[in-house]
Amino acid sequence: MEKVDIAILGLGTVGQGVVKILQQNEDKWVNKCGARINIKKVLDKDLDRKRDVTLPKGVLTSNWDEVISDPDIKIVVEVMGGIEPARTFILEALQKGKNVVTANKDLLAIHGDELLGTCKSCSRDLFFEASVGGGIPIISSLKQGLVANNIQQVMGIVNGTTNYILTKMSKEGVDFQAALKEAQELGYAEADPTSDVEGLDAARKIAILASIAFHTRVKLQDVYVEGITKISPKDINYAKELGYVVKLLGITSEKDNMIEVRVHPVYIPANHPLANVNDSFNAVFVRGDAVGDTMFYGRGAGQMPTGSAIVGNIVEIINNLHSNTNGRLSCTCYDSKQIKPIGEVTTKYYLRLHVLDRPGVLASIAGVFGNHGVSLASVIQKNTKDNYAELVVITHQVKEKDIQDALKVIGEMSITKEIAGLIRVEEE
Repeated sequence: MEKVDIAILGLGTVGQGVVKILQQNEDKWVNKCGARINIKKVLDKDLDRKRDVTLPKGVLTSNWDEVISDPDIKIVVEVMGGIEPARTFILEALQKGKNVVTANKDLLAIHGDELLGTCKSCSRDLFFEASVGGGIPIISSLKQGLVANNIQQVMGIVNGTTNYILTKMSKEGVDFQAALKEAQELGYAEADPTSDVEGLDAARKIAILASIAFHTRVKLQDVYVEGITKISPKDINYAKELGYVVKLLGITSEKDNMIEVRVHPVYIPANHPLANVNDSFNAVFVRGDAVGDTMFYGRGAGQMPTGSAIVGNIVEIINNLHSNTNGRLSCTCYDSKQIKPIGEVTTKYYLRLHVLDRPGVLASIAGVFGNHGVSLASVIQKNTKDNYAELVVITHQVKEKDIQDALKVIGEMSITKEIAGLIRVEEE
């Protein structure tokens, strides 16, 4: 095949990255995939804004019909973001016999079953490597490279903004607001950082990874989510003292045919591979029954890393076009495992309590924990001030509902001023 015509939907940061990579390596594509990759159309709603890339005359359009009605366009790259019109455009492209590459984690986490179902019925390719981890090849690794394994756990730092903020807090001792402000100034965080700092971006990504790892459709609403806005410098410092590091992790695992899927701050041991993933980098830790522990590390976002994943998918589709094998890697969600409620999840906990500094208080609190089946691994009393002491507690393994029930009782006791911190502890 002499050339393959493609269309790109959206010419923002990522769209321009795709164009740059394709143009910079224009003379190499014939050797890499047996065809010249020709950008025939680029759809963008604003045709006049300034861009960092130059396109031939007639390529840029604001008319979707010029894309969907062109039989020569074999691949549609969706980098518009959002739900609509991206969802409609992808469905129409698949139904018209076109193959699709998307980076749209929001869309996949909510409508992945519909999109992949359409992909299968149309025998087309729908690839989405860039939706999780930017340039890190985690999707293809779970789908193909690790296919021999029964995946036991996927745990990762999948949001660079929150990782940058927590790194600043840990290394420089600044509070959350100061670290967030710097992240915004450097362009790591949006003006409205809610999706990042409240864990929603990570939740979308872990829903996608859980779906692939455990062959069961996991949607955004299935993910338990906590962000990092309540993490204080004290929590960071106690982590160091106790031999831990604080990270926002997406965690999914399978036990007894049930799937855990959650996003929240975590104390992880300082010697864990994820503990040393700093700044805006991402990493995904995967445990399989055959391969053991593996980790995928790199830039989790950005114009060129994300563009790299997208172009990799384009080349894969072209190879499938050559061999007439499009549609061979469709939805892998052939199972229907249950999602474990967060209350049934078992882990360890770090707790920071402000209580009256007087005899018998610790015994009373320990008694409440004991009545709710919460076993304490260690208790440290710190910083007595104004008749109140700060208790730092690490529990043994306990169910979420039991720790929450105990804390509800403790929070209502007259001896308790505040439950100042709760962070789950992952030892493995």
